Formats: sequence, structure tokens, C-alpha cells
Amino acid sequence: MLISKPHRVAVLAYEGMAPFEFGVVVEVFGLPRPELDVPSWYTLDVCSETPGKPMAAMGGFSLTAAHGLDVLAAADTVIIPGAPVQGSPSPSLVSALRSVRGRLVSICSGAFSLAGAGLLDGRKVTTHWRYAALLASRYPAVQVDPTVLYVADGDVVTGAGSAAGIDVCLHLVRSDHGARIANIVARRMVIPPHREGGQAQFIETPVVAPDSGDPIGESMRWARQRLASPLTLTDMAKAAHMAPRTYQRRFTARLGVPPIRWLISQRIAASLPMLESPELPVERIATAVGFESPVTYRHHFTRAMRTSPSGYRRAFS
Repeated sequence: MLISKPHRVAVLAYEGMAPFEFGVVVEVFGLPRPELDVPSWYTLDVCSETPGKPMAAMGGFSLTAAHGLDVLAAADTVIIPGAPVQGSPSPSLVSALRSVRGRLVSICSGAFSLAGAGLLDGRKVTTHWRYAALLASRYPAVQVDPTVLYVADGDVVTGAGSAAGIDVCLHLVRSDHGARIANIVARRMVIPPHREGGQAQFIETPVVAPDSGDPIGESMRWARQRLASPLTLTDMAKAAHMAPRTYQRRFTARLGVPPIRWLISQRIAASLPMLESPELPVERIATAVGFESPVTYRHHFTRAMRTSPSGYRRAFS
């Protein structure tokens, strides 16, 4: 529903904070925008547990919040930018967050503050891919999706890494004022109003280094050298000198995924440098990394990367 009255946004500031996510919130919600011709825009309050006291920020400067947690708790939208992942939020912050009757938003590791207050239990959320496993293990009642840029679950919105804070804030504007206004704000910021894909494009995939004489590792190395060829489970098992059933069981136990799924991921990874060069057509790339057709390649690529090969090329070429 589009808002037609002043909408109070509060952002939490804290000692040692990184300024990027905080700056995104200020840019979107703290600037007056009379040119937008909307009935009412946002007001922004910077809040902290120690209002009026200078707090050191990363980068060698300090900032002072004018408001305390009482103002934060009364806001229509509360935004928690990247927060420390060690420890738990203070009792006073937990109490304030639980008092909020409006929308709760986190950017990057800010999800740890909401989870620590028990406000993410049973919800689907995201955070920076580097912290996703930690968030999921520390708060098992939270459903963590590490592949998306942001998740809107009712009145709780969680965003991924730092730059995903822009996507989150534009989503909030889009929800409150519609796509036209969100697009205007995006143009003012010289950014796309909506980004394709998700964090899967940026997650570092670990490569398991085969030990000398390790049959599973040797079969992986053998397969990587033949990605352009049609390979089956039987082929990979033969390279490991194992029966296919035994090979599948031992491979999955070691890597957490079946051999063919691992093979698909290797083919997709091998295609990324080719996509970053504009000369090769997608059809030739699909063949070069061993997919039976461009359609199959696009299907698996989109499923794994949350964007199309052409979308990845536009972002990274």
C-alpha cells in the first residue's frame, strides 16, 4: 500500500560501524526530494544506545546520534546496517527491537541483531554470504538463504552484503511509493532500479585439492581436464577405479553434493571467464564447457547463479 503520511525511518548507529550501509540509508531516506511529487516522503532519525556521545567509525572519523533507542522503537521502519557478528545484541537493544511495531530491516550482518532479538525465528532471511553459515548455525530456527540479494518476509526485510543495501532501500521505496518513484530515485543515484541475480554470482566456491593417491580427488582432476567432453557417473567412477554406486556414495560424503551436480558446477565456473569476454557467443560457450545444448546451459546457469548468462555478461564483461 502506498504511503500518504510522513513515514519515520530510524537507522541504528554504533561504535566501530562501517559507513557504507549507513550512507546508503541516509542517501535514500535522509535527503528531501520535493521533485518527486509524492504526498509525503520519509523522515530519518539516527539513533544509538548512547545518544549525544561521539562514536568512532571505521575510516578514522566519528559520528554522533541525536536520538536514543526510544525513538528507534517508535519508528515506522527500523534499519540495522552491518553489525558485529560476535556476541549478542545488548538487552536494551533487544528490548527496543522487540517494541517496534513497524517494519524491521537489516543490511549485511545487521541480521545478527534481529536474530539475536528473536525476531527472525521461522522466517526466511539472508545476510552476506560469508556469514550465512554462521547465522544459520547460531540461530537454527532462522531459514537462511545465502544466494539472494534481499528477502522480504512480511514486515521483515533482510539484505545481503553491503551494496545489496541499495537494493533493499529501493525495494522499500518501491513498496511504499510504487515503481515509478523508485525508478526516479535510482536514476538520481545513477544505479539500476533493479539488479538481476543474487549473491551466488559472488560466492567463492572452494576447490578441493586432491591428495596424492586419493581416488576421489584424482577423478575430480581428471574430470576438470575433460569438461568439454560428455561425462557420465560411470566415466568418473572408472577414473577413480570404483563401482559407480560406491563412487557416488563416497563422493557425496566427501563434498556434500553428488558427482554430476559437482560436474555441472565446474562447467558453470569454467564458463564465467568466457562470459566476461564479449567475443564468444553463449552457444559456443555452452559447447566449450560440455553442455549438450545452449538451453541446458542456460537452465543450469540460471538455477545456480540466479541470473542468466547474458545477465552475468552485462554485469561483469
